[in-house]
Amino acid sequence: MEAQERAQEDVITDDSLILVYRDRKRRWLVRPRDTPKLHTHLGILDVAALVGSRYGARVETTMRDELVILRPTIEDLVMKAARKTQVVYPKDLGLIAVKLGVHSGSRVVETGTGSGATTALMAYLVQPGGMVYTYDVNPEFQEVARKNITKLGLSPYVTFSIADSKEGFKERGMDAGVLDVGDPWEVVHSMRESLRPSAPMVAITPTTNQAERLVSKMREEGFVAIESMEILLRHLEARVGMTRPSNIMVGHTAYLTFGRTTVQPASQATSP
Repeated sequence: MEAQERAQEDVITDDSLILVYRDRKRRWLVRPRDTPKLHTHLGILDVAALVGSRYGARVETTMRDELVILRPTIEDLVMKAARKTQVVYPKDLGLIAVKLGVHSGSRVVETGTGSGATTALMAYLVQPGGMVYTYDVNPEFQEVARKNITKLGLSPYVTFSIADSKEGFKERGMDAGVLDVGDPWEVVHSMRESLRPSAPMVAITPTTNQAERLVSKMREEGFVAIESMEILLRHLEARVGMTRPSNIMVGHTAYLTFGRTTVQPASQATSP
């Protein structure tokens, strides 16, 4: 029975999200019902005709250029989402997921929804029994995020709030926290109060000055296991007898600062 269900999942429907793949730089995320014809510089692809086909199929455009039809991964979904703000890149999201230990059933609080890239990853990981509570002060940003999350089918696992997280979070006993705002040190206290003791948190900052001030506040609030880092990614152009590093790499995108909560701020701790 399970094999039959998996086989059915491999069949493309009118409502399926599909990744039309040519190479690393040329890929399109479409749905047959929304984009029956995909117009590209490689020719036109009859997307509607793919209904009933299986993921992994090789197809040709009107210019006889070969494309491959793939099932989108969470990386594809995040990078192809509409955006009004800078998204967190997959190279950073992977480490965030591992360090926060988010899994099915986790309850995650996030501030700085932005376009919903990190929100989408967290929702993807917590389903079907968990929830992501995401805050933003900008209704326009969060509306874009809401549409992205809906398009990905992850709405049941996200609760949106338009509010200033500096004033605190409604939720308590959260399993993990994500902080992606311009002045993260102003929200550390609220985050600590929302998280359960020992819970991990990540803050995403673009500059070293922000990371420096953030870490100082985290120590003041009693966070431990604090570490800041950045991830650099360089592709390898692997060809027989000609392998070399790519000329272009994804360098600095963000500094990631992680920490774990304790029962009380350092200033309130007493000697054993």
